Amino acid sequence: MANAIDRELIRSLFLNNTPLMDVRAPVEFEQGAFPNTINVPLMDDQERHEVGICYKQHGQDAAVKLANKLVSGDIKAQRIARWRDFAQQHPDGYLYCFRGGLRSRTSQRWLTEQGVKLALVNGGYKAMRRVLIDELEQAVTQSRFVVLGGKTGTGKTWLLKDLTHSIDLEGLARHRGSSFGRFPDGQPTQINFENTLAIILMRLREQSVEHFWLEDESRMIGSLCIPQSLMDKMSQSPLVMLEEPLDYRVNIILKDYVIDLLDYYQNYVRINNDQENNGSEQHLEQAAFEQFSNYLLDSLERVKKRLGGERYQGIRKLMASALNEQRENGTLVLHKLWIESLLTSYYDPMYEYQLEKKQNRVIFRGNSHQIKSSQGKILDMG
Repeated sequence: MANAIDRELIRSLFLNNTPLMDVRAPVEFEQGAFPNTINVPLMDDQERHEVGICYKQHGQDAAVKLANKLVSGDIKAQRIARWRDFAQQHPDGYLYCFRGGLRSRTSQRWLTEQGVKLALVNGGYKAMRRVLIDELEQAVTQSRFVVLGGKTGTGKTWLLKDLTHSIDLEGLARHRGSSFGRFPDGQPTQINFENTLAIILMRLREQSVEHFWLEDESRMIGSLCIPQSLMDKMSQSPLVMLEEPLDYRVNIILKDYVIDLLDYYQNYVRINNDQENNGSEQHLEQAAFEQFSNYLLDSLERVKKRLGGERYQGIRKLMASALNEQRENGTLVLHKLWIESLLTSYYDPMYEYQLEKKQNRVIFRGNSHQIKSSQGKILDMG
C-alpha cells in the first residue's frame, strides 16, 4: 500500500533529528508541527482556502486544476527554488504534507522534474503525530518517575537541571507554572508541547533510560495541559521535597522574577524593536522596564481574589514602591518585602494545604545539595 505508515522510519526521523520540510499551509503549521522543521508551503493560506471551497463544490479534479492555476509561473518557480535549497542543504531531509497525499507528492514530483531528489513521509503529519502520541503513552506506561516538590522559591527548576535524566515541563511549556509564570513571547501550541515532550522521552528511552525526574506540577502550565496519562502517573509517583529557608527562597524569587526577568524583557524589546523607529538605547530600556513593571502588577492582579482586598492592596503598594525605587536608582532591596509577604501569606499556606494530600508519597526531604548527593539512592527508592 503506497501510503502505509513506516513507524520505524518515523521514529528514526525524530531520534536522529532529521531536517523536515512541511509543505502544508502556514495556518496548519502554526497549529502544530515538529522540532527541526521548516514550513515551505505548496499553497499559502488564501490559495488553500480557495482550493478547499472548490473541492467541496466541484470535486477533486476541479480543485487540482485550480491549484495548478494558482501555483504557476513565477509563484511556482519561487516555491520550487525554496524546496531545492532545502534539499541541497539537507540531502538526508524529508518532506511531508498532512496525510502524505497530493500536496507532498506534487512537491516531490516538481522537484524530481528539476533533477532534485527529496524523500517524503508516507502518511504525512497525521502519521507522524500518531507515532508520537503512541510513543508518549508507551513512555508513560513503561517508565518510572520521581517528582520533585517544594514550596515556591526553593529553586526546583534550578535543581532539576542538575539531576540526571530530568525533564523540565515548565521549560517545554515556556511558562513557570504560576500566576507570575508568563513570558512575553508566549507559549507553544498544545500539540507542539506534546510533540517535543514525546520526542525527548523517546530519545532518552532509546538510550535505555527508564527513570525520570519531573517537577511537581498542577494539570495546567499556563494555558497548556500536561497529558492526562502523565498527570495520572505523576500523582502516583514518589515525591521528593526540596526544603530551603525563607531568605534563600526570597533571593531565588528576586533573581528569577526581577533580575533575570528584566533582562529577558530588555532582550525581547531589542529583538522586536521596529528598525524604522530607530529607538535609542535609553528608549528601549524604558520600554522594557515599563513592560516588566506591568507584568509584575498584572500578575499580582491575577491572584487578587484569592489574596483578599486588604492583603492585595498592601502587597501591591510594596511592589509599586519597589518598582519605583528600582526605576530611579536600580536598588532591588524593596522587592524582597513584597516577595516575602506574598510567599508567607499566600503561596506557603496554599502549598502546605496541597501537601497534606501527598504526604504518603514523600520518600525524601532535604536541601538541593542533599538531594543531588543522594539522587542515586532516591531513584532506587522510587
